[in-house]
Amino acid sequence: MPVWCCRCSLAGHFRNYSDTETEGEIFNSLVQYFGDNLGRKVKAMPLVEETSLLEDSSVTFPVVIIGYRPYLSSEAIHPNTILNSKLEEARHLSIVDQDLEYLSEGLEGRSSNPVAVLFDTLLHPDADFGYDYPSVLHWKLEQHHYIPHVVLGKGPPGGAWHNMEGSMLTISFGSWMELPGLKFKDWVSSKRRSLKGDRVMPEEIARYYKHYVKVMGLQKNFRENTYITSVSRLYRDQDDDDIQDRDISTKHLQIEKSNFIKRNWEIRGYQRIADGSHVPFCLFAENVALATGTLDSPAHLEIEGEDFPFVFHSMPEFGAAINKGKLRGKVDPVLIVGSGLTAADAVLCAYNSNIPVIHVFRRRVTDPSLIFKQLPKKLYPEYHKVYHMMCTQSYSVDSNLLSDYTSFPEHRVLSFKSDMKCVLQSVSGLKKIFKLSAAVVLIGSHPNLSFLKDQGCYLGHKSSQPITCKGNPVEIDTYTYECIKEANLFALGPLVGDNFVRFLKGGALGVTRCLATRQKKKHLFVERGGGDGIA
Repeated sequence: MPVWCCRCSLAGHFRNYSDTETEGEIFNSLVQYFGDNLGRKVKAMPLVEETSLLEDSSVTFPVVIIGYRPYLSSEAIHPNTILNSKLEEARHLSIVDQDLEYLSEGLEGRSSNPVAVLFDTLLHPDADFGYDYPSVLHWKLEQHHYIPHVVLGKGPPGGAWHNMEGSMLTISFGSWMELPGLKFKDWVSSKRRSLKGDRVMPEEIARYYKHYVKVMGLQKNFRENTYITSVSRLYRDQDDDDIQDRDISTKHLQIEKSNFIKRNWEIRGYQRIADGSHVPFCLFAENVALATGTLDSPAHLEIEGEDFPFVFHSMPEFGAAINKGKLRGKVDPVLIVGSGLTAADAVLCAYNSNIPVIHVFRRRVTDPSLIFKQLPKKLYPEYHKVYHMMCTQSYSVDSNLLSDYTSFPEHRVLSFKSDMKCVLQSVSGLKKIFKLSAAVVLIGSHPNLSFLKDQGCYLGHKSSQPITCKGNPVEIDTYTYECIKEANLFALGPLVGDNFVRFLKGGALGVTRCLATRQKKKHLFVERGGGDGIA
């Protein structure tokens, strides 16, 4: 569960800086502070001792300069003439400093979040029309725009990509999943490998993301093997709301500058170290960005017998059972439940292992919302093979199960039995019983937001229901990605409906612009007040 904690509370350890000191000198002072005072402690305690932080606000995670910012390339001409003319109006400004709502207006794409569509079309112009135009952006290192932050996650950089079934190909092209500053094709070439096609294996993407953090010098910002147990707001005060948008009276000029890095959030958890023990930590942050994804908790049918050991709820579980030979030589079919691409992956996995399949799903095969209808046949032949079988090899009362694959459209599973049987029911109410060798339920997943109040339900469009990618995403300001119902809390990626990496990057742009704008306004406030602190 990576929780991106931005603008963490560091003010208690900073001396006041004069206006004549450069940002670089300030940063060097911070590096010197961490090196001299925290070096030994960081080795022994990767994050922070809980008691010390609560008592003296000690923060022991390192801070590095992050300052790569996107600009319109000097020779770039975007194929969208309206967008291109808008970009020309402020060519000298970074995209981070421009009006994202203005630039996003009128754009269309496969995301409901306009900034995601904007950033995608800047990085991959007209990609959905089959074109492979180069990005119209180039990146400048501007160290004075750094934002101190730390990223907390259970695993290495790359998250869920490290746990995906290795034999499958990605849905998106490899180039669509690359991050700014390191082209995926160039990275592959540096590893003396060649791409066999536009789509790649998940393990390649996982390695790329892990390498990206290293080559960009971001390792010090990432903390692996960390588990978040609580993210809670420390206080709620009307004075905290939108400080950057209010007139500030002269009495506020007397406030210590350290107060401008507000301890809005307390983040508690533990880090698992090499010997398996848990080291508790507590951090304070002004802003928190949720980037957990939605793969933590597989969705269940909530039916009788679903907890029997022969019922799996993820592709890794099913793949492991096949690889270990647990299903080898079985004559009874595997039941696969679901009509999405993960269920299709399971069908292919079983089919290629010569394991007979019963494929159950609630929709009609002609349902226009089926994902297969959105994928070009030439690019995704394996998924169209599954869809073809779904349409042409369906069960009928006049015939038995087919030897390799039988689909059951408009059916649902009523129950599983201890003797490894399942009860299916058609839309007309007709029930059927089948003996199985295993069952795989792949009907989606939910994020684990147990560290938030009410499991985070209150953040969704439907506050009484759990957060889901499609049915109930986190409700955000679509240009800043700040949660509508919780200030200084941001969400991006699948939590807000963006399942694809190519659109997730727009969320990072929205969050960055929001934080940079607020940071700039706070600096202006300090300058007007004649202060010499760091905000």
